[in-house]
Amino acid sequence: MRHWPLLDLRLTTPRLELRLPTLDDLDELADCALQGVHDPGFMPFLVPWTDVPGDELSGQVIRHHLACLANWTPGSWRCNFMVVHEGKVIGTQTLRGTDFATTREVGSGSWLGRAHQGKGIGTEMRATVLHLAFAGLGAESAITAALTGNEASLTVTRKLGYQPNGFDYVAVRGERVADQKFRLLREDFVSPVPVEIHGLDACRTDFGL
Repeated sequence: MRHWPLLDLRLTTPRLELRLPTLDDLDELADCALQGVHDPGFMPFLVPWTDVPGDELSGQVIRHHLACLANWTPGSWRCNFMVVHEGKVIGTQTLRGTDFATTREVGSGSWLGRAHQGKGIGTEMRATVLHLAFAGLGAESAITAALTGNEASLTVTRKLGYQPNGFDYVAVRGERVADQKFRLLREDFVSPVPVEIHGLDACRTDFGL
């Protein structure tokens, strides 16, 4: 895109492409959310967005991603990549930063359709944005968090070398739950997959660089 090259940023691995969304991508992402993201008996998200009735969920998903693009500034950005596997959008992987030019720290979050879980894709998509953060943007550290009981997220976090960094107690569905925090230093990260970054040079200023 000539006037906003950020939208041309892509990350690729041997089996995944991560890209910022088109409107068609958001339609597919909404379909994925409607098909299920987690066991209904367990809420893995601090904001229980999947508890919204089905007839509201798809619109909420689309509006959220459009709002993140609309509110993007170099000092506060939220890069919500679509995760594409075999030509289909199967989830989303976020990389975010606040005052990144100074803090050199990023955060992450993600979700993946249930039909695509348990295949190592969660690890691969997180490793992909960590490669962007450390090798592409020059981050010094990355943080993440997961609620107690979210074993899929915790497994990915530990596999990629994050270290425990305390916890908070939060209210989720009216219950007290520990939100476990982790930090990963640049020198401790080794990507388990090869990653290629496409189109970053044209949009570095969007990340505050």
